[in-house]
Amino acid sequence: MAEHWYMLTLVGKDRPGIVAHVTHALYEGGCDLGETSMMRLGTSFTIMMMVQHEGTAKSLQNLIQGEAESFGLHLHIDKIEGGLHHHHEPDVRITVYGADRAGIVAHATGALAEAGLDILDLTSDVGGTEAEPIYIMHIEGQAKEGIEALKSALAIVKKEGIDTQLSYIDTLVG
Repeated sequence: MAEHWYMLTLVGKDRPGIVAHVTHALYEGGCDLGETSMMRLGTSFTIMMMVQHEGTAKSLQNLIQGEAESFGLHLHIDKIEGGLHHHHEPDVRITVYGADRAGIVAHATGALAEAGLDILDLTSDVGGTEAEPIYIMHIEGQAKEGIEALKSALAIVKKEGIDTQLSYIDTLVG
């Protein structure tokens, strides 16, 4: 039987043991993992993982459904192309922070996209206090149009009260 790749997504309230139980069930079911992303967001925990499985999406669902239910996780499965070994190395790291307000992510990422940024990873957090929240984004990506284009875009964003830091990542090692 041919091996298939699936994107397995699980989301629910954060509890100890989720990763251990889910990955154990996949291992016992003969699955292999590709790339994964697992993290706490607020009081929730989210898992996205590429899973190689001999069977159908339904048989993969049957493998993991018990663990998903026992932890109260919402489960979603999509058939995908494997696409492993196509890692893209970021060459820039950008931090964006400012008073939390509607549209800060859309505005900053829109300006960066227009300047040629290919976002490879974006994480965000809300700091400060409840009365004065600060939105913080950490972005890694590739500057397809060069660093100067990104600096120009960030200068425009900064005029609107959003602070930024841009640093070049040296991708040549050795």
